[in-house]
Amino acid sequence: MKHRSLTITVQTTITGLAALLALACLPAHAVGHLADVTVVDRDTGATLPVHYARGEYWVAGRPGARYAITVRNRLGERVLAVPSVDGVNVLSGETAAWDQRGYVFAPHERYQITGWRKSASEVAAFEFAPIAHSYAARTGRPAHVGVIGVALFREQPPLPPPSVAPAPYSQRGRGDSGADGDDGANALDRLREEPAQAAPAPLSRAESSARSQSAESAANAAPLPSARLGTAHGQRETSVVTHTTFARLHSHPNEVISIRYDSRENLIASGVIREPVARLHVPRAFPLSDQFSYVPDPR
Repeated sequence: MKHRSLTITVQTTITGLAALLALACLPAHAVGHLADVTVVDRDTGATLPVHYARGEYWVAGRPGARYAITVRNRLGERVLAVPSVDGVNVLSGETAAWDQRGYVFAPHERYQITGWRKSASEVAAFEFAPIAHSYAARTGRPAHVGVIGVALFREQPPLPPPSVAPAPYSQRGRGDSGADGDDGANALDRLREEPAQAAPAPLSRAESSARSQSAESAANAAPLPSARLGTAHGQRETSVVTHTTFARLHSHPNEVISIRYDSRENLIASGVIREPVARLHVPRAFPLSDQFSYVPDPR
């Protein structure tokens, strides 16, 4: 189903040389096809490495650190990005759904989503925090804490205006309905009535639930060394946007990007991040006799 929805387009106003340099080149570890999505630690400027485990993407956040979701439109056309954090729409505060408001990106535009939008000129910063201090938990919705989502929609192209060609001189005034006189109108009718190509079918609720439960059971098999991370409602910051309209090509997103997160120590404990194993020390029965030695060089 095609429909129009009010969205928000970004005015990218970046201050500071460090911020400009950070946005000057595409960060590594981007996720996505229609757009590159990365998670940036705003306190250090580092792009968080993405780890792929159990069929999902993961990043390790630092408790107390501010972070941003960086989106870069890879297409030569506008796209709509509906962002969610911990299962909550970051623009409206509603429990997230695909048909809600989002950010409209111009062709090849890049922008950092830095917080929960409070107005057209202000956000409350995203901060990694223990789950009990997360915005979702504090508003009674802790079930989906620990995941960042971006639903991407392509835009419905405008219909071309009908072209009216004059009839050949020999047919003027005849009033007949020959094929030559109807081709233009019929082509226009076919164009208007042709249904849009169906978007890829999303996972059924049963499949999605099964995958989620499988991942959760694997992650929770052993106790974690620290409380799981969520995203807090941080300090207010200036972030200016303007309103626009956007006609979605499909009612379902063309792509959904999901990135899960937790502290590094929790991801190591759950097996998402695999650190190199140090070589264990092996006791020896004759430590001074097991190795041959020869005359050393003089000093």
